[in-house]
Amino acid sequence: MDSPHKTRSLSTNLLFLFILLTSNLLTLLFSSTLYPSCSYNPTTTTTITTTNADVPNTRVAAEATTELPPEFLSFTSAQLLPLGFNTNFDSDTLYPPVGRACTLFPDELRRYMSYKVNGSCPDDELLAQKLLLKGCEPLPRRRCRPAAPPHYVEPFPLPVSFWTTPSDSSVVWTAYTCKNYSCLINRRRNQKGFDDCKDCFDLEGPEKVRWSGSVGSGVDFSIDEVLATKKPGTIRIGLDIGGGVATFAIRMKEKNITIVTTSMNLNGPFNNFIASRGVVPLYISISQRLPFFDNTLDIVHSMHVLSNWIPTTLLHFLFFDIYRVLRPGGLFWLDHFFCVGEQFEEVYQPLIDSIGFKKVKWVVGRKLDRGPELREMYLSALLEKPLKNSW
Repeated sequence: MDSPHKTRSLSTNLLFLFILLTSNLLTLLFSSTLYPSCSYNPTTTTTITTTNADVPNTRVAAEATTELPPEFLSFTSAQLLPLGFNTNFDSDTLYPPVGRACTLFPDELRRYMSYKVNGSCPDDELLAQKLLLKGCEPLPRRRCRPAAPPHYVEPFPLPVSFWTTPSDSSVVWTAYTCKNYSCLINRRRNQKGFDDCKDCFDLEGPEKVRWSGSVGSGVDFSIDEVLATKKPGTIRIGLDIGGGVATFAIRMKEKNITIVTTSMNLNGPFNNFIASRGVVPLYISISQRLPFFDNTLDIVHSMHVLSNWIPTTLLHFLFFDIYRVLRPGGLFWLDHFFCVGEQFEEVYQPLIDSIGFKKVKWVVGRKLDRGPELREMYLSALLEKPLKNSW
């Protein structure tokens, strides 16, 4: 028979055990209530990206995403170029800059960022531009001094500089096939193969008459007829996307309108030439978000550049970015957009209509320079952003 002391001891131990378990449960309850950041939240967005240097630079080895916004994925996804491999991009794929950065291309990045701090930068304009076109945009800053022409000559004064070819000594020529402006001016006649804007540097050629006159014809609009659609003086500032040697900006400057011109240096010193003429170059690709605030520009213009070579999804984003930076009542001049006939009706007209612009002028014509059998066509359109919200 058990003693009463043994029974009391067992009861006491059970009581202490109950108190201990209760206190632990209370501690767990209060800690989870007062410190929720320690708990796991399965709805938290997580992104894990891994890259393998052994795979080709035009592909991401592996990317796992959880609950990222679909529009973000649409914009940051690598997009195959509709017309295949492009030598300027050194790739068949267009990489938007957001969310991609430069780490996709470790070999090129290592070469670009290898230099003596406080010294001279490598003479690597071609490498820098290829990185930029691949989506490494903006390029990383460097702590070195870029090469300058050894015998630099100052530009001609305004307004002489508008229509005068600058000195050869204003350019570092190592990145280009031509080594002087005379070569660039004559390459349409002397050089076989394709080059971007092949006749642009000849200021006595087609550039001399482009957009001039009071009235254009067909798909060729004139600046005067475009400006006539708005009250005098209300078109003051704007942007020309892929503006070659900035003749559009020069024409507008002669009318006291300030235009910033985006241009790449695709086998020619386009940015140097633009600056020498006395207008502002902006060295960015069509992939980059336009560096302007919402509802600020009076006009955005682009000739030839915005066409069917751009992946359709990215073109859609770009058109909406143009809509964003234009002020209410601002004009988008889509100049000589080209595509194949059935593409226009099935893809591009619905895409443009979806943006929300008002059509001021809309002209479609045949593009015959490469032969009628290709069934190519041009669209020139003058579009206006509504004065009131379009939704």
